[in-house]
Amino acid sequence: MSTFATAGRIVVGAGTSAHVGGLVDELAGAADGVDGARRPRVLVVAGGSADVDALTSGRDAHVWRHRGEPDVEVVRAAVAHAREVRPDVVVGWGGGSVLDLAKCVAVLAPGDSDVLDHLEVVGRGLPLPDGALPVVAVPTTAGTGAEVTANAPVRVPERGVKASLRGRAMLPAVAVVDPELTFGCPPALTASSGADALTQCLEAYTTPQATPLTDPLARDGLVRAGRSLVRAVHHGDDAGARTDLAIAALLSGMALANAKLGAVHGLAAALGGRLGAPHGQVCAAVLAATTAANVAALRRLGDAGAAGLARYDDAAAALIGRPAARAADAVAWLAETVTALDVPGLGALGLAEADVPDVVADALAASSTRGNPVTLTVEEMTDVVTASW
Repeated sequence: MSTFATAGRIVVGAGTSAHVGGLVDELAGAADGVDGARRPRVLVVAGGSADVDALTSGRDAHVWRHRGEPDVEVVRAAVAHAREVRPDVVVGWGGGSVLDLAKCVAVLAPGDSDVLDHLEVVGRGLPLPDGALPVVAVPTTAGTGAEVTANAPVRVPERGVKASLRGRAMLPAVAVVDPELTFGCPPALTASSGADALTQCLEAYTTPQATPLTDPLARDGLVRAGRSLVRAVHHGDDAGARTDLAIAALLSGMALANAKLGAVHGLAAALGGRLGAPHGQVCAAVLAATTAANVAALRRLGDAGAAGLARYDDAAAALIGRPAARAADAVAWLAETVTALDVPGLGALGLAEADVPDVVADALAASSTRGNPVTLTVEEMTDVVTASW
């Protein structure tokens, strides 16, 4: 049985961010207790440089600025603020981490529970409460696809890991994907976020939990990221490349939310909590080596690994744009692309050799790793980290 869930509405196209105010008013008007007698009360969770003046004008608006990936204390502070403001609608306007924080706020603010009550792996893992506030998610980067995902990663610094809040209640009411908002992304941010979108499409396509509904999304995302990622990094004013990446990120979010990810994201969860580096940068650093390890492990399985290898063959054709491409070509292409994006290795990102065993252990226990197409051993995962140095 396959199921598919995504944002309640998805609005895509150049200039669509101009309609966010109207969407907020529409959602606020449908909220309990809002009868038109007062202005909509909105909490805007925004990136540090996001221009939200047009959205806040004429509304009872409160802006919470955020930079970087949210940790437990950031979530607690933002939720406490939301409980004071009591908004009708939450708007997330920024990169993937900003959208994730907005989703955390929307699901936790109406109740009285703490983020650690619901956080998986390192928290209590309780189901998320009902009654989440409606979220309008407006991404300004093309990466995580958080505008259509049912989870939000949260850093837990004292444990050195990232873990997620997860549940259907986290799906935004509306996702507004305006490629024009990504035009100002600098090359390094375009590279790291775009690499994340590519990785999510690849892992959602090659996981055994892929479905007939997620396959077309993930494959089209691979095509778009494959032809446009490097171009968008080096030619940021290329509207076609920017649009490709924005749609690839959207597709990656829809695919991963209804399939699974894999060991790249398992490693990213273990590394991201320790390094504090951008999530996409960490994914890019380990992407080629993890893919190589998966392909080699599938080959060793013989007939049992044939279906998994066929998936990588098809992914290679989509990424490279050559029907005859095979899994080995995908590994080579990924390595060349990461080099072209000038992505730093794990050593340059600050990983200490003494931390490698703990990183590997945490990655093998991460929820994302459960979706990997093959079970990697401690030795294989250690080799991946070493090869990504």
